[in-house]
Amino acid sequence: MLPQGDGTTPVNVVATLQKNLESLGFLLDEDVVEELKRLSPIQLDSFYQRLVKDLRAMVGAHRTFSPMYPNFPAQVMDMTEAELYLNAFRHYWTHRLPETEPKARDPLEDSPNLRIIRLGTREDFENVFTLLARSKSPFSPQDQEDVKWFIAQYRDGIKRLMPEHIPCKENLGVLGAELIRNTSDAEAVLGPHIKTATDVLRLAAAMSGGDVSLAQACRFGKFRRAERTLLLGWIERATSRTEDMLRWKQRWIRLGERLHPGEYAGRFPETAAAFDVLRNGRPFETFNSRVERSLLRKDVDSVLDLLDDRPGELARRLDHLTRLGDDRDAIVARFASRADRVSTPVLLQVLTYFRRRGEPADLRTFFPKGNIAKVYAIHEALPALPAGVDEELSTICEQALLDRFSKLPPLGACYLDDMLRNYLVPFSQRSASKTLRTLVRGSRLPLPECTTMRFFVWWKNGRGRVDIDLSAAMYDADFGYISTLAYYNLKDYGAHHSGDIVDAPQGAAEFIDVDIPRCLERKVRYVVMSLNSFTRQPYCDLPECFAGWMAREQPNSGEIFEPKTVIDKVDLAADTHMCLPAIFDLVGREIVWADIAFASRPQFANNVHNNLSGVSLMLRALTHLRKTDLYSLFDLHVKARGTRVSVAEGADTVFSVDRGITPFDLDRIAAEFM
Repeated sequence: MLPQGDGTTPVNVVATLQKNLESLGFLLDEDVVEELKRLSPIQLDSFYQRLVKDLRAMVGAHRTFSPMYPNFPAQVMDMTEAELYLNAFRHYWTHRLPETEPKARDPLEDSPNLRIIRLGTREDFENVFTLLARSKSPFSPQDQEDVKWFIAQYRDGIKRLMPEHIPCKENLGVLGAELIRNTSDAEAVLGPHIKTATDVLRLAAAMSGGDVSLAQACRFGKFRRAERTLLLGWIERATSRTEDMLRWKQRWIRLGERLHPGEYAGRFPETAAAFDVLRNGRPFETFNSRVERSLLRKDVDSVLDLLDDRPGELARRLDHLTRLGDDRDAIVARFASRADRVSTPVLLQVLTYFRRRGEPADLRTFFPKGNIAKVYAIHEALPALPAGVDEELSTICEQALLDRFSKLPPLGACYLDDMLRNYLVPFSQRSASKTLRTLVRGSRLPLPECTTMRFFVWWKNGRGRVDIDLSAAMYDADFGYISTLAYYNLKDYGAHHSGDIVDAPQGAAEFIDVDIPRCLERKVRYVVMSLNSFTRQPYCDLPECFAGWMAREQPNSGEIFEPKTVIDKVDLAADTHMCLPAIFDLVGREIVWADIAFASRPQFANNVHNNLSGVSLMLRALTHLRKTDLYSLFDLHVKARGTRVSVAEGADTVFSVDRGITPFDLDRIAAEFM
């Protein structure tokens, strides 16, 4: 919030501030400028110092970029292969950089679009927390930081910002842990939301700093007596507690060592009995075992009866059931009677799945749950479904969604931008990296008008020497491999690398320039940006590492790193040794948002060459995703509670890529439209 001032700041001071922000790629909206004029000079200076510090970090300008060749790219263009080889050889042995006198550079000739900083209200600010808490998509790491900050600052006052319902169980774990740490009556706030034993397990994981998705086991910390009583009490009143606990048997046994349920057996007898089943292997038939047994017998009627009270599970098994049983009408009818109880995210995914079920596909792509952004792609064709069943099931999903959305507040006249077909719905952002702009993996952004894409990376040593390699792998329109720009190949196909630096005690940087027209002449369509930890330290162990790309029209003008030309920046902090931030489709002039980590390590050197098979597979997978796009989601809302208009001007609600509700409003989309 801007403070109240005395209005003594001269206009030229505000203009200077505006000019300085322009160099970072930002522009103050007129309303902000008017508010700044009302401040005193001291207040304005304080505001500027805080703002510029944050903006510099957002685009990467808080660090000094010193590549191996300070006159890049012209210097690399002019050098012979022999000179480049000898310089690299000397650097590998001595870690000294070539002694080159930096030449004066012409002023930047490019005129990039600026990001506008708009004025908000306290209500807008506090609504950030409420929207995140209402989100139906798991928090990204940045979202987690934001909600933790809000709760730590507001403490008991956070209760007025809490929504009536917290739909995402993973988010409930994060929120609950912070409420227990920072509020005086967590029981009253959390009690209505915690309903299952798995909710308690997620909460205990969050309180111990672990993974609330439960994809990875965590080491549970010590709990105070009051916390043990709270957790055991929630387990006691949970339904199906023993079955839920058996799903994560070893986790619960470890947690029981911290909760000491035997000490509270008189107070929580059902909980003590559930732990006895886990610890001593008492016989207990689970729901899933009954379902699997019926599936093995191909007894579809029994499966339908079992899943009658679990409509979400029924929706996920529809493909299998329709291929297994002869009476497809019974399956369709049962789903139709239960579709209104299936969550919106699941309905949307099932709708898209069956709409596209019959389309031919080379790959099936999966995004496993967890905090590392992994993708699995397999060559496996699904058996055909009975004729017409995919259309019937997708129609049921669509009608259930329309009925649900029609009960929401009306949207009035709605404009829907066709470009939203390129952006995907945020079903899960738990492993999304912290970025200048956050998008959903597989979304496609327009490539800016430019002749050169300049990739960059900056990193600093951790406990020892760290060598991060920036690479660009090139493929043709049929995904055939063409070439790679990397430390072992500094110039090729109209692209140039700034030189390989293998040690960064004070920080180091590498760049790659991709000349788009020359690449197109050589039949290059896809360029995959890749980051490899050659020395095999995971990015999470580094003090700082970030990468990104700039759009340059005159690459030899301006500084090598020009903040105002930065299109996107990604902070690398995952527990992995290789990641693919983005794919550049030069023919389609699109950027495919990837933010993907490789889980496996190559047997030999960790460079892009030894990972080409994985890079090629990820390229195919991410350019052929079958996921729900934002156009389809918003179109359902317009049909259910609005009227479609053909122009944005005058519309009550605008869904677009650059105004109104945009693909970058992920927290609002996940809270209000899913």
